[in-house]
Amino acid sequence: MIHVGILGATGYAGLELTRILLQHPRVDRLSASSVSFEGKSLEDVYPSMVNRQDSVALPALEKAEKVIAKAEVVFSCLPHGHAEEAGYQCVTASKPFIDISADFRFGPHEDTFKKWYGAGYHYPDLHAQAVYGLPELHREAIESARLIANPGCYPTSAELGLMPVIQEGIVDLSSIVITSMSGVTGAGREPSQTTHYPEAADAVSPYKVGAHRHQPEIDLLLSEMAGTSVQSVFTPILAPMNRGIVSTICFRLARHLSVADLYAIYAKRYAGEPFVRVLPLGSTASNRFVKFSNYCDISVHLSADGERAVIISAIDNMVKGAAGQAVQNMNILLGFEETEGLRFIPPAF
Repeated sequence: MIHVGILGATGYAGLELTRILLQHPRVDRLSASSVSFEGKSLEDVYPSMVNRQDSVALPALEKAEKVIAKAEVVFSCLPHGHAEEAGYQCVTASKPFIDISADFRFGPHEDTFKKWYGAGYHYPDLHAQAVYGLPELHREAIESARLIANPGCYPTSAELGLMPVIQEGIVDLSSIVITSMSGVTGAGREPSQTTHYPEAADAVSPYKVGAHRHQPEIDLLLSEMAGTSVQSVFTPILAPMNRGIVSTICFRLARHLSVADLYAIYAKRYAGEPFVRVLPLGSTASNRFVKFSNYCDISVHLSADGERAVIISAIDNMVKGAAGQAVQNMNILLGFEETEGLRFIPPAF
């Protein structure tokens, strides 16, 4: 049994992580921090926590330093730019650190991080140690990691949707176009005009076209998979729903394939992966069937002329795109069964 700590537990990702860990069979203690609600209980902040039936002790929200001192494993749900110092403290104390922000996702590529996030590194050597926590690609490295950079939500959907075909070498790498629709929780709990109900309801709104921070993260990992530089076209779209991401990924095939051939590549690559479901031919992936779960659903299609593939990838942005994947990484790192605490059946409606 372990004592886990969560920094920034009152944002959407932090709350989702708390919800999952309170039901995890290997967790018996949980400490959590919050700058905004220090001294209050999570039940005060979120009524959904009232009268819980789990047996995990959940003390009042406290300072991050106290959480780090108590916990055996620390998760950070702090905003971008605030996790680096906490990561340094944890690694120095030999405590595993799993960061849900972007602070460690770029590894040694400090110039790229600085360009897109406006700040450099205080501990460059620490970033070089970070493992990008996409289990389906980096499982072996995660097993021995001390610091894990949890992937972003859009990148998770896009990277899982492209991994089999890029590794197989059948993608015209100059032709990748990714269009992703996301629920408003992806923007975080802090209110904004964009996510204000009258602005978000009854509207499908592309935003940060050609300028979204997840673009370089996606391209960095696609380049790693391909062994050469990849530059995709990525367009994020805000959809009037609370949670979920559906990515439509299009690319020109480097050689002729039937849809059955394409399906076989995905089925083979993800055989045995507990949280990636390659749907039968004729089905179409939807966020509707992955909500509140750690699954990524993928459906495989061809354009009418047969020259381009169309891949649909659907996840819950709060689970496989954030908290659930973080717990999956913890399970791998600590040698637990990878699916422990994550065996959620998505609701059908």
